[in-house]
Amino acid sequence: MADDPIAAPQVARIILADFRSYEALDLTVHGRLVALSGENGAGKTNLLEALSLFTAGRGLRRADLSEIVRIGAPGGFAVSIHLRTGHDEVRLGTGLERQPGGEFGSRRCRIDGAAASSPAAFADYLRIVWLTPALDGIFSGSAGDRRRFLDRLVLAVDARHGSRVNAYDRALRSRNKLLEEPAPDRSWLDGIEAEIAELGIAVATIRSETVARLAALIAEDRDDSSPFPWADIEVEGKVEEWLALGQSEAVARFRTALRDGRPRDASAGRALIGPQTSDLKVRHGPKDVPADRASTGEQKALLVGIILAHARLVARMSGIAPIVLLDEIAAHLDPRRRAALFEALDRLGGQVFMTGADPALFAELPQSSEIFLVKPGRIDTIPAGGNAS
Repeated sequence: MADDPIAAPQVARIILADFRSYEALDLTVHGRLVALSGENGAGKTNLLEALSLFTAGRGLRRADLSEIVRIGAPGGFAVSIHLRTGHDEVRLGTGLERQPGGEFGSRRCRIDGAAASSPAAFADYLRIVWLTPALDGIFSGSAGDRRRFLDRLVLAVDARHGSRVNAYDRALRSRNKLLEEPAPDRSWLDGIEAEIAELGIAVATIRSETVARLAALIAEDRDDSSPFPWADIEVEGKVEEWLALGQSEAVARFRTALRDGRPRDASAGRALIGPQTSDLKVRHGPKDVPADRASTGEQKALLVGIILAHARLVARMSGIAPIVLLDEIAAHLDPRRRAALFEALDRLGGQVFMTGADPALFAELPQSSEIFLVKPGRIDTIPAGGNAS
């Protein structure tokens, strides 16, 4: 894919109905670098969240879809975008409808008006990556938070990963339920553990492969003087150790560990070994220290560097330059890093949406960029380097 031309789809129009704070919105977008400025609570992040729904998963807030419906709305919500793909344009839509009984139905997805099976179908037209303030503590947070972050990195290059993880989680729950019984059927346990081993090793494999590719790409551009330090990253866990022995051997060892661990897992109420216990290990490359021991500012810069590298990896692997969503990014960077970020984003080649409270934070964006002032019920365009009235 590296020698093939990279597509760079751009959102040209965003249409919202009863989405979060928006009763209705029809916004035309021309810029490749787009900044959304406005006071807290004005609805900036809501626009990013709407765009994030055009990928597998629940979007950048990980909210239940029923929570997205505007308070007081009689029905569900709808989001539609017009996506420019070269000389063509495609319409993508998703939303939720309220049923006659008042309950919400399942999520609906459409491509040019035709029903799509799931949000994974959108991956044929665009890829999306994001960074939000909720990720600022990822290095010092729980291993579970880092696994979710890792799975989001994988989803951007493999839209089937979410289904694979969900199937693995369902199989684990089935085993847990069996182990709760006083005398569980061994043949049933054998069968479910065989499924868990196959799915678990598949999950671990794609995670490890994605991180290995990301680490290799980071190594290509490694620069100790960069304002965004390079990261040394790897996935660590028992199943990852088994992967070094080969796929079939890893499956066999996982299956044996599950069988031998039944009493222990029954007591714990969960499986104590598997990819659900693995961790994403990150080190600050230039300083050669664990990421959680770096300063708050260094951790933020390190995270930005990972996201930038991940965007390049997505483009290389999928052939599509991803749309990048950066929530409240500029205020947390010093002027040098902010200028470096804008330059790096411009080089990515894909469309970027950023939010920030102060329009002045985006004064150094290229003149071809587009800056919007977001107010409740109103969005104005500000010339790059200009002022809002």
